[in-house]
Amino acid sequence: MAGIIGGMGQPEPVRYLRSEPTMAFPRGRLLAQRGERIFLLATDGWIRTGRGRPPGASRLSRKQAETWCAEEDLDAALLDDVPAY
Repeated sequence: MAGIIGGMGQPEPVRYLRSEPTMAFPRGRLLAQRGERIFLLATDGWIRTGRGRPPGASRLSRKQAETWCAEEDLDAALLDDVPAY
């Protein structure tokens, strides 16, 4: 199964990232990495964008990702909804 470690039924851990700032997104965009898959947090949830960490993306701790959500007026509970595929 995709996203499962060793068949034990546990999804791969999530790493949070922030994309480089742009004019449209001065604080960058919040990304999540599960295995090699990268997801982007949009206003309506997570969107799968591809594989591999994007150039220039910086790692965030869970706490930093929660702070980013608060600054963007998004519910930090979205951090628990990263797809497992």
